[in-house]
Amino acid sequence: MRPRGRVLGQNGTMNGRPAVVLLSGGLDSATALAIARDLGFHAYALTFRYGQRHEVELAAAKRVAAAQGARRHVVADIDSRVFGGSALTSEIDVPHRASAEDLDDGIPVTYVPARNTVFLSFALAWAETLGSSDIFIGVNALDYSGYPDCRPEYIDAFQRMANLATKAGVEGRQNLTIHAPLITLTKAEIIRRGLALGVDYALTHSCYDPDGAGTPCGSCDSCLLRAKGFAEAGLADPVLPGPVLPDPVPADPLLADPVVGGPTGPAGPGS
Repeated sequence: MRPRGRVLGQNGTMNGRPAVVLLSGGLDSATALAIARDLGFHAYALTFRYGQRHEVELAAAKRVAAAQGARRHVVADIDSRVFGGSALTSEIDVPHRASAEDLDDGIPVTYVPARNTVFLSFALAWAETLGSSDIFIGVNALDYSGYPDCRPEYIDAFQRMANLATKAGVEGRQNLTIHAPLITLTKAEIIRRGLALGVDYALTHSCYDPDGAGTPCGSCDSCLLRAKGFAEAGLADPVLPGPVLPDPVPADPLLADPVVGGPTGPAGPGS
């Protein structure tokens, strides 16, 4: 997705214009950051400590921002726990499933009420102070968990609102574009795109319910969608464990093949 209403440089990039990139530390936002930089933007990464039950993703966001050369990385503090209503910010259990095929079409309990609206509002404020007209967000409307604030119509509506909401917009100094470059891609396509741009997915974290050491559970919706994406891309996930294989059955010594060292002596020359 090319920026709308911007003058591109001779190489088709933005020649160092600032852009705010929402960075959670997950696979999608890491890819969105890489795309912003590939387009020539100076990336200002914005992460939130919003009351999530673990801070593993914050550490991942810091790793990704550093690895990809963000001009600045801000971690903003807000507290969604005062409202609750989500398995990510309260004591509601995170659902676990056997496979991605078990995901349904409903909005899951991991939905955080109005989260992207809050995040984009903070990004809009920072963009205005930076003199930026560009915000990147890694939402996806194909391989996703059914969140209403990941849909194209939501992004379009927020962009229309944002251009009415700031001093810079009213004075004609800001014509904001919300870039959602992953919104029509499958998870496998996102992974391939990121790898082509040099994203190190070993630095990312996607799990909703890691253990105390930060190890992914492998069975929450986010882990399952991530695993599905890597599998469809034909690649091994550097973070999630592979399938557990059964232990080999011990050999019965009475059935040993004499050609490979059984009781009749060493193997012959044809082995």
